[in-house]
Amino acid sequence: MTRYIIKRLTSLLPVLLVVAVVVFSLVQLTPGDPVSVLLGDEADMATIEQVRTELGLNSPIHIQFLNWLGNLLKGDLGTSMFFKQPVTEMFWRNFGPTLALAIYAEVIAIGLALILGSLAAKYRGTWFDYGVNGFTILGISVPSFLWALILVLVFAIYFRLFPTSGYRSIEEGFVSFIRYLTLPAFALGLVQASIITRITRTTMIDTLETPYIKATAARGISTRKIVFKHALKNSFLPIMTVIGDSFGGLITGAAVVETVFNIPGIGQLIINSIERRDYVVIQGVILLITLLYLLLNLGIDILYGILDPRIRLEGEG
Repeated sequence: MTRYIIKRLTSLLPVLLVVAVVVFSLVQLTPGDPVSVLLGDEADMATIEQVRTELGLNSPIHIQFLNWLGNLLKGDLGTSMFFKQPVTEMFWRNFGPTLALAIYAEVIAIGLALILGSLAAKYRGTWFDYGVNGFTILGISVPSFLWALILVLVFAIYFRLFPTSGYRSIEEGFVSFIRYLTLPAFALGLVQASIITRITRTTMIDTLETPYIKATAARGISTRKIVFKHALKNSFLPIMTVIGDSFGGLITGAAVVETVFNIPGIGQLIINSIERRDYVVIQGVILLITLLYLLLNLGIDILYGILDPRIRLEGEG
């Protein structure tokens, strides 16, 4: 198992290097001068050139990249040009709301998907199965920001059950924390719930047709116990992979929903940094998000290897 984990960790290094090159290149090639944005329209050229020299922006691109990469290896992601704060500190300060939103959305997505997918497999070919398929098609087709607007219109403006926007930390009260996160979590989780539901239904149908499930049914065990205890348990490996990918997608895809609901998370940090042309923050935050996404997938792979020894042995081989 140790060799399997070391091999998976080693495979992350070239991916991170490629991501670092791509992120640095995209930010550097983006039109616009960050120093001009920082100093404003009234700044003269001499001041602009002086600040560019102080920030190292007048050096050749490959020198800038090597300096940035060298700082990365030391654990230094740089300092925000606009706020004059370390990027790492800004990231972790804004990561809490994004993580809370992603976890809440994932709980909603998993809960809906496992129930709807299992029941759709059990009652396949019936009106319930067709209804679940329609729900998944709708959920995948409608983007999260449109779900957000629909939910706000119905549950915040019409019924007045939830606030329209804003964020409350859990220290300000758990009930208030949940009320402010419910609508954005549903807006973000419905898309992932649709994807996981389709995978759950397909996997459950294959599992319910296996001989051991039919033998279990022949022994007189209740259908509910067969579906949710035996079949779902044996179908969970492929579902778990989709759940891991979906959680990473929730963290990286929360930017639009956070903007709609005015949640001070990573998404707003990136959008504001793009508007201010604060390229140091953009590079550092995207790199940290990529690292978290890769570590999450690594955790899923390791868990997969623990639950299924065949995968672990194949990886070690």
